[in-house]
Amino acid sequence: MEILIFTTSVEKPEQVTEVKPLLTSVPAITGWNFDLEDCDNILRIEADDISPRYIESLLQTAGFECRELEY
Repeated sequence: MEILIFTTSVEKPEQVTEVKPLLTSVPAITGWNFDLEDCDNILRIEADDISPRYIESLLQTAGFECRELEY
């Protein structure tokens, strides 16, 4: 299991609700959460063997910016 961290343009709880079906539909994702209090609107993903680029494209198709943060 790995943890991936992204900066996003998701700013409101309503937007989290909008992307929830996308994130929960991916079997490799075992957990996820947004930190909307953070200035980067952080998305943390717990997953098994998933590409950060896949997560970025998933959110981008929903109309949100998403970029992996190196840590």
